[in-house]
Amino acid sequence: MHIAKKGLRVLGIAESFSSRSTSLLAGVVMRKDLRIDGVAVTGVTVGGMDATEGVLALVRDLDRKDINCIFLGGCIIAWYNVIDPEEVLHRTGLPVVVITYRKSEGIRDKIEGIFPGDRHRLSCYDSLEKPVPVTLPSGHMVHLRAVGIGLPDATRLCMDFTFDGRLPEPVRVARLVARAVMRSGPAGESRNPA
Repeated sequence: MHIAKKGLRVLGIAESFSSRSTSLLAGVVMRKDLRIDGVAVTGVTVGGMDATEGVLALVRDLDRKDINCIFLGGCIIAWYNVIDPEEVLHRTGLPVVVITYRKSEGIRDKIEGIFPGDRHRLSCYDSLEKPVPVTLPSGHMVHLRAVGIGLPDATRLCMDFTFDGRLPEPVRVARLVARAVMRSGPAGESRNPA
């Protein structure tokens, strides 16, 4: 991957979570010039362990050969539904940069308390690399996990895709899409049909 390439494309993925049993994941394909040229949505189970499959479903649904990297807006979503970035890398061949804007001291004790005996969930959580703090050009700090890409290149990509605010644009826009679809009702159907 040539990170300086102007046509480089990133798939930004973020969720919208409510008290429903399903959380929505949105994926936005964005070029380095901040043009959007692809969007997909899927659902994952709140409290489940299908978030990795949800990410993979977005990649499959988009069916793009020009995506160079995946930006994840966190890897613990939908009430402790853990995304495995190593598995995403392995199954897609795409490097993954996990971006969070909150520092976490860890949630292992919470997972053990809520999901006693769930070894798979704990194993996925324990396999996550410790996030590294990075300051974006906007002055906001994010915490990155880089999988399949060096931290310097991951940092550079995040900086290149940050216009302003606290998140790189592909993740910020994906979050907006997920929220809009979540508000519109199940599977994007309007709550108030005309």
